[in-house]
Amino acid sequence: MSIHVIAILVLVAAFVLATVYPINLGAIALVAAFVIGSVAVGGKPDDVADKIFEGFPGSLFVILVGVTFLFAIARANGTVDWLVQVAVRGVRGRIALIPWIMFAVTGLLSAFGAVVPAAVAIIAPVGLGFAVRHRINPVLMGLSIINGASAGGFSPLSIFGVITNGVVAKANLPGSPLALFLGSLVFNVLLNVVVFFLFGGRELLGRVVEQEPVGVAAGGGPGAARSQATGATGAGFTDGEHAPVTTLDLNRALTLVVLVALAVGALAFQLDVGLLAVTAVVLLSLLAPHTYKGAVAQVAWPTVLLICGIVTYVNLMQELGTIKFLGNQVALIGVPLLAALVICYIGGAVSAFASTTGILGALIPLAVPFLLAGHVGPVGLITALAISASVVDSSPFSTSGALVTASTPEESRDYVYRRLMRWGFSMVAVGPPITWLLLVVPGWL
Repeated sequence: MSIHVIAILVLVAAFVLATVYPINLGAIALVAAFVIGSVAVGGKPDDVADKIFEGFPGSLFVILVGVTFLFAIARANGTVDWLVQVAVRGVRGRIALIPWIMFAVTGLLSAFGAVVPAAVAIIAPVGLGFAVRHRINPVLMGLSIINGASAGGFSPLSIFGVITNGVVAKANLPGSPLALFLGSLVFNVLLNVVVFFLFGGRELLGRVVEQEPVGVAAGGGPGAARSQATGATGAGFTDGEHAPVTTLDLNRALTLVVLVALAVGALAFQLDVGLLAVTAVVLLSLLAPHTYKGAVAQVAWPTVLLICGIVTYVNLMQELGTIKFLGNQVALIGVPLLAALVICYIGGAVSAFASTTGILGALIPLAVPFLLAGHVGPVGLITALAISASVVDSSPFSTSGALVTASTPEESRDYVYRRLMRWGFSMVAVGPPITWLLLVVPGWL
């Protein structure tokens, strides 16, 4: 058995272990890199370690830490809650539009750089609280939040977009960050229209919020209390009651300014997103050091470990030639369109059971050798693969679906879990062929 086959089997085993057991996939991937590197590289231990750490994604690490740190502060000082309040007031309390407000707010968060699971974690307790208060189907609210996060998740500022566009650029393939972003955005908007009418949206038409506060509702499920406590007071990261956020104070105004500056700096001046986010965090912390002293603990460290671990292992596979080997095997299918569909199905099936953030770093490189053959348009296939891998995030076995399930009130949790499982697996079945037909087949013809 060749080292390439062993490396692939080890990667599959890592995903299986992380699915069956509550072990971080990134930690397993680092162990796998250590074992495979020791076997394949040989030589002195220092040589093995150097080869492994050559593939450690330092810039991605800074992006992950920086943006999650920044959004921890935005949640702590009430900026996120204030944005939701403004959005609800902007639609004059029309209940049918509230799921779409959550879709839009979550999409903006992920588009501006928040990790998709982090954006879902921030908004899900808020959205499920609204669902309880205004008798909205929690599945409709949960899927709207997940779809919104995916809609913004492939912007040039987002982690999904950075990973995908980085792989394309590294492989010297023609890419289009705008096509990737718009493709995901349009697909998820249309998908959420379907969700809206399938899960009770029609019954919400014409209903208006009665005269009651539209702040974060109580009973937003596990994690809601902590989100409420840390999301509005601007007094640190301790639990406690708070009034709904309705005003824009100095800390929130400054946070909005740095968020806009982050987008401008990254888009207009091509500055590094991670370094900009860390700069913003330091500036905000200097202005209110005691308020944000607990923010670093809110960084999504499990996500950081997951992504950096899996990317390190995949980079080692690339160094060993395993990625090229596997891509060539897919290309040997002989029918380019069928091979492209197989790649999309692999992305959807694997991502339904794990974090899409980690999966993208592992699966997109598998398509590179196939794309270099020139049989299928790279922009169309990369976009189709990205959507196929992210549209299944509604599965309760994936990070976003699990977060929504956990944020659902106890009495509705089993109902939400079962519906999300059915919906998630239906996306595994229909997502790849739909994206394949819309994005890959036209380019081939």
